[in-house]
Amino acid sequence: MREFQKTFLTVSEVNARVEGLLGADSLLQNCVVRGEILELKRHTSGHVYFTVGDAGSRLAAVLFRGDAVHVPQWPQVGDDVLVEGRIGVYAARGTYQLYARRLVPAGSGAQARAKAELQERLAREGLFDPRHKRPLPPWPMRVALVTSPTGAAVRDVLKVSRKRFPACAILVVPAVVQGFEAPESVARALGIAGSSFGVEAVLLVRGGGSRDDLAAFDDERIIRALRSCPVPVVTGVGHEVDQSLADLAADAACPTPSAAAERVFPDRHALLAQLALQRRHLYRSAERRIGSREQHLAQLRHRMTVAIFRGPLAEAETRIARTFQELYGRISQGIMRAEARLGGLAAALDVLSPLSVLSRGFISCEDEGGHPVVSGAALRRGDGVRLCFADGKIGAEVTEEMTLHAPEPGKE
Repeated sequence: MREFQKTFLTVSEVNARVEGLLGADSLLQNCVVRGEILELKRHTSGHVYFTVGDAGSRLAAVLFRGDAVHVPQWPQVGDDVLVEGRIGVYAARGTYQLYARRLVPAGSGAQARAKAELQERLAREGLFDPRHKRPLPPWPMRVALVTSPTGAAVRDVLKVSRKRFPACAILVVPAVVQGFEAPESVARALGIAGSSFGVEAVLLVRGGGSRDDLAAFDDERIIRALRSCPVPVVTGVGHEVDQSLADLAADAACPTPSAAAERVFPDRHALLAQLALQRRHLYRSAERRIGSREQHLAQLRHRMTVAIFRGPLAEAETRIARTFQELYGRISQGIMRAEARLGGLAAALDVLSPLSVLSRGFISCEDEGGHPVVSGAALRRGDGVRLCFADGKIGAEVTEEMTLHAPEPGKE
């Protein structure tokens, strides 16, 4: 018998070498395999053993208990699934298999059962309870937008925001919104958006697509990330006929990205009109209140004045009335005394009045200049004079000069 010249390998070494070769292939260490479930067995330990295959091949797989708890109770033989995991060697049997980390339905039937099971389970936890929904900020100044940075949804939201409320700053947080990687990407973006400084609300949007395109928004990771976000989240995913579990968990759900933007961003023109109306109401209300306060203050001032000065005013009025009576009496007496004196003086003046002398038959003489003539010697023949009687004056002419009489003996 010919001796072998080559080095011997044990079975374990062969399996280890094969495992090393598989481990060096990065694609096989992080792959997503699509296939139909051909066999499925849940072990009492909690592990799930199954086989996926297609028309020409099959692949053994295992989902360990730590990952299996996140898989809903929907998998059935015949379901079309996507399995995420790595390819490794099961040395005990000398076979390679798929070590799964995540199991996702790919067919419509499996997706529907998975969605229904997850919805029921999360509803029991209260994640869809309307009482937990938070109000949206009325005038947000900073909003985060979680979406694909290259999709039409981001353009729609930016257009609406510029038209309705351009004062609001928008932080775009990129995320994969379609495919197998979408749930993890969206969940991570929601965490970033919610923790960003100054963000008051988050918009989670994407355009329409097929049911498979929108399946990511029924993933548990997105639902929990959405409810864990510290600020309100508004969704605008797909078209009006689409409703995802993310829509049920959101604080507000809208049928399209544009509708979600209109829900978050207020209409500045309506705000300005409302402010003008409120300003007018405020002015009128202020005027009414000021007028009412002024009237009330005047009443209080009057009452206070009356209360303070009622006694002194009454006493002063009494003193004034008494003083007025005394003054009136004194003035009346003074007037009476003055009238008596005036009567006496009038009588005395009447006695001394030339008219009184003239009324007794005497006359007086004036020259033509109106000067009294007190001596006949001052007149010459031909001078004009006026003779004054008690009832009037007459003119006269001197026809004879005055003859001086000699004084009587003994008289000068």
